[in-house]
This record gives sequence, C-alpha cells and structure tokens, in this order.
Amino acid sequence: MSTTQSERLRELLAPLVSARELELEEVEVTPAGKRRVLRIVVDSDEGVQLDACADLSRDISEKLDETDVMGGAPYVLEVTSPGADRPLTQHRHYVRATGRLIKAQLAEGGELVARIVAVDDEGLDLEVPGVKGRKPTARRLAFAEIAKARVEIEFNRKPAEGDVPAEADESDEIQEEA
Repeated sequence: MSTTQSERLRELLAPLVSARELELEEVEVTPAGKRRVLRIVVDSDEGVQLDACADLSRDISEKLDETDVMGGAPYVLEVTSPGADRPLTQHRHYVRATGRLIKAQLAEGGELVARIVAVDDEGLDLEVPGVKGRKPTARRLAFAEIAKARVEIEFNRKPAEGDVPAEADESDEIQEEA
C-alpha cells in the first residue's frame, strides 16, 4: 500500500473513529489472493466491545462506498481491537497496561518480566516478582531502556480495582466483504 493511500485512509477514517470515542491505532491493507484485506485497529482506555466494532464497521463501510480510496478491486474490511498480544509501542499503551504483567526485551540485552505499577513521561515503575518465595522488588525502567514489550497473559490473575473486564480485553473482530 502506498503511503499516499495509507494517509488518505487515515484522514478519511479518523473522524469516524473519533466520533465513537475510539483511537485509530492502525490502518493496514494486505493482499489476500484476488482480494485485499483492509484491517482497521481501534482502541480506547476502556477497551473495545464487539458492538462498537460492528457499529464502526458499518460506518466505515458506508464511507468507503462513497469514495474511491480503495479503488475498484474487491476487499474485505476488518475492524478489530489490538488484542492482548499487541506490542506496547506508545505511551498510552503502557498507561492502559498499568497493573498488568509485561515482558520487556531490554535495549542492552536480556529480558524482564514485571508488573507495571505506574507510568510517567520518562518510563515505568515496575514490581519484579520474587523468585523462590522471595518478595517482589521495585524497579524503575526508562522507555529508552526498552527495545520492545508485550503484555503477558495471566490466567489466574486477580483483577485489580479499575481493570478492564476480560471480555473487553479480547481481540474483537468484525469482517465485511466489499
């Protein structure tokens, strides 16, 4: 997909996404046989419900039908949330992951598994789980020290106050054929 098409899609779709109080995370067009897949990834601080994806999918489909931004070739529209395994790349991703366990690949090598306690403009305050019955320890990690990071899925985690319900945290996806 050309940068121009990506920018045009982003400009066209951003107001629709914002109107539903969501954030446009990603716009991606990939070939899929004779068709293309237009994947729109949206998120919010409260998570994204399936109904919100369905409503937004209808809005986007109508808007795309009114324009020629996708050209004449057939495509499949997918509107989805980022899912639990998405990389943490933006400050807001870390803020949303506060209270969650993450695995961070460190810029200087090695990895760290820890729970995010707090996030500010410079980095993260973490709680590193204790090993073999030892107590957890606190650690500060600057964003510059992180090569990449993802949330670790915890099946037995007790929800903290203010956590997003599990059903809102799963990757919801709506597909439509155009």
